[in-house]
Amino acid sequence: MPVTQRLKADLSLALATFLWGVTFVVVKDAVSRSSVFLFLSLRFGLAALILVVLQRKALRKLRREELLAGVWLGLFMFGGYVFQTFGLVFTTPIKSSFVTGTSVVLVPVLLALFWRGRLHLWEYAGALAAIGGLYFLTVPGGPVARLNLGDLLTLVGATLYAFHIILVGQYARTHPHASLCFLQVAATALLAAGGCLLGAATGWQRPRFDASWQLYVGIGITAVFATAVAFTLQLWAQRYTSPSHAAVIFALEPVFAAGTSYLLLGERLGGRALLGAGLVMAGILMAELKGPAPAAPESAEPAAGAR
Repeated sequence: MPVTQRLKADLSLALATFLWGVTFVVVKDAVSRSSVFLFLSLRFGLAALILVVLQRKALRKLRREELLAGVWLGLFMFGGYVFQTFGLVFTTPIKSSFVTGTSVVLVPVLLALFWRGRLHLWEYAGALAAIGGLYFLTVPGGPVARLNLGDLLTLVGATLYAFHIILVGQYARTHPHASLCFLQVAATALLAAGGCLLGAATGWQRPRFDASWQLYVGIGITAVFATAVAFTLQLWAQRYTSPSHAAVIFALEPVFAAGTSYLLLGERLGGRALLGAGLVMAGILMAELKGPAPAAPESAEPAAGAR
């Protein structure tokens, strides 16, 4: 059976999701040793330098339209990471990953509200299954728990991530993915550096950096794998799939985060949580089986204008 662009895109999105999921524990440890804005500026600054080296040929042909698209992506990426990372200061890695996973719910809602999107029945079914899975994963003990400050901040971040997923789906089809990846990462680094300076000037959040090998490793892992590699994969892959389909694959993030927490911290999943993981997987399968029309072109070449 030939490997289609659609399958390659799905596998790339799954790998990116894995990289994001396994770094929740790393980020939680990092923000206990560094102020949030300083950590984000170092993480995304290092990632931007890596992308400059790897994508220097593509960056020589930047156009005004690409700069504007990259800035928009960077704004939503920055907002998502700021709220999520601040949320991690007040909540646990597993809880943070589950709340972040609600972006899978918000993508079709935002598409319907702002883009008048029309989704196939299977996409709705897959999203609903993922929602149910996230519920069982998030509240394994019963009734809906009261959100704390960290959960609320993370929920705002999830909303911004949902917008980011939608915009990536639009821009990645008409602009070079290498250029967009660098621009959004560089914009996030600059905004984080500005936040760091503003926090220092106002006394709201003074820069803090408790130098240790754990913090250096954390910055390196998140910059290289969870930023430079993962977002390059996402921007390439979303040329061949829809934002809603990508969001369902991203629902795997809390599953990977839970597995990492179990291995590194010894946190166990109960019966309800395992049921939730199964529902998330069912949502992905249902999205794969939707209708006769593909979510994106299956051609061997990128969409028009991309390179």
